[in-house]
Amino acid sequence: MATPPARLAAAASNVVGKVLHGGVADLRPVPRVLIDQGPNRSLYRLTNGKAPASGPPVLLVPPLAAPALCFDLRRGCSLAEHLVDGGRNTYLVDYGNVAFSDRRLGIEHWIEEVLPRAIRKVSEDAGGQGVHVVAWCLGGIFSLLTTADQPDLPIESIATIASPFDFTAIPLIAPFRPLVDLTGGHLLTPFYRALGGAPSYLVSRVFRATGISKEITKPLAILKNLDDRDYLAQIEAVDHFMDNMIAYPGRTFGQIYHRFFRANDLAEGTVDLNGRIIALSGIKVPTLVIAGQNDTIAPRAAVERLTELLDNSPSVTFETAPGGHLGVLTGRKARGTTWRYLDRFLDEQAA
Repeated sequence: MATPPARLAAAASNVVGKVLHGGVADLRPVPRVLIDQGPNRSLYRLTNGKAPASGPPVLLVPPLAAPALCFDLRRGCSLAEHLVDGGRNTYLVDYGNVAFSDRRLGIEHWIEEVLPRAIRKVSEDAGGQGVHVVAWCLGGIFSLLTTADQPDLPIESIATIASPFDFTAIPLIAPFRPLVDLTGGHLLTPFYRALGGAPSYLVSRVFRATGISKEITKPLAILKNLDDRDYLAQIEAVDHFMDNMIAYPGRTFGQIYHRFFRANDLAEGTVDLNGRIIALSGIKVPTLVIAGQNDTIAPRAAVERLTELLDNSPSVTFETAPGGHLGVLTGRKARGTTWRYLDRFLDEQAA
């Protein structure tokens, strides 16, 4: 344990860093090379500046609305950096910003066009090898639907982190169900149609509201941990992440609202997209499912439901790790839990 003088010196150094240098977090992204681009899709190969990796490719798939930097939060607490430094052949797909002109794009756009093209390009860039998909939140849902819909894609395995599949198991949204039923399911319809979706500023505020207690106590927590540089860096990195939220396209938001939230299709293992039925039983690759122990957006029961729906997957592994919705992916404790589970799973697939 550091002595009081040492803690005081560390706190002073951190104050100087925050006041004079704009912060203590190293927010430099992992170096990357753009290898493909298309509508709502920029595909990068990540690198650490050394010899390019040649092993099985790993594709990082973010959700909509959240920026792709969720996988590259800050140096020292970046899943992308961890994978690259571990010698893994790592790729990242970035959807970019969503504009009002994108309001007519539905879930089909991502599972028919964006993700399949990214997966095929990664495989091609990696010499024809099968792709190991690692996805967070809605990215996990879209990745699984993509795999079920197009079984010919070169996918070797899927790892989902904090991806909910039973929306009735999310206490956070339970109070809204009576209002939804009372309005015949049209509680939010006029709003997202008028706005062309869910604007980025609204997404950011809702995300912050899910951890409102931490937001309220954050100033006190900062003062209490002023000597802990890693703690302060994490708070800065999370704030940076929150400030870069992206909008939901109107039609996609409507489908998520009606099909996932209202009808709870995912809990039954199928999704009806305008008469087109996609069944999760079509997934035939090993799957890793990770839930956050303190996640209010995708609590354990909502995430664990997926393990009961993958009837034809050769193996389904379920793990829990400390952290909330973002923390389970890239919190400070994720380095010794979630990332370790992921490393073990990827190594098993390569064996």
